[in-house]
Amino acid sequence: MRLAKVHEWNVSPAEAREIQEKLRAEWEGKDRLPEIKTIAGLDAAFVLTESQALKKSSRWNAMREANRVIGGVVVFRFPEMVEIERASAVLPLQFPYVPGFLSFREIPVLLEALGKLKKIPDLLFCDGQGYAHPRRMGLATHLGILLERPTIGCAKSILIGKHGPLGEKAGSWAWLRDDKAGGEAIGAAVRTRTRVKPVYVSQGNRVSLQTAIRLTLAVSDGVRIPQPTREADRLVSTVKWEMPG
Repeated sequence: MRLAKVHEWNVSPAEAREIQEKLRAEWEGKDRLPEIKTIAGLDAAFVLTESQALKKSSRWNAMREANRVIGGVVVFRFPEMVEIERASAVLPLQFPYVPGFLSFREIPVLLEALGKLKKIPDLLFCDGQGYAHPRRMGLATHLGILLERPTIGCAKSILIGKHGPLGEKAGSWAWLRDDKAGGEAIGAAVRTRTRVKPVYVSQGNRVSLQTAIRLTLAVSDGVRIPQPTREADRLVSTVKWEMPG
């Protein structure tokens, strides 16, 4: 399946910011969902290949020094959560490591992986931020606008914002608010497993925050990381370890 190219990826950080600000006008924060029959989890991993791969490096330096990126997508039938398809891709990196612009490093390879599917799923879960981003243009939001599809960001850590007290039981959640924007609710801390650290859910595109929380809990299966993005993470990890050199 062919996916249209929307904008250039090999751009400067200043040009990337302009692209984010332009796309921000196309964001849809209310529910605009089809009947959800299929969902997918997407994730990416970075790798340093060839002669430099033997260098010892910290996690953050490894991200900066990486020269290739792996993208993976795992598709499930919903609500049964039975896997029906998966695909992966590997591409050279075109954009440097700059905080707040991760989508420019990950989306090209995610589009490449999505292009290998028979059909784009009805809903996409991204391992990363959506609206909970300094310019409200995290990976899930950026990708959702480009694909004109409902997307949800499900991150392992907070990029911006704070949340209040959170219940210990699975299913508990608390608003993630941006004090610099008058306390705007930009996401939620969501407890997917009792007494385990929450995940941080935010709208991608065409999904309300309440619906994003509900659907994240619907695809959680007693493990901290919801099943779609967890399986996508396993896929890209497998591809990474199988790569030569």
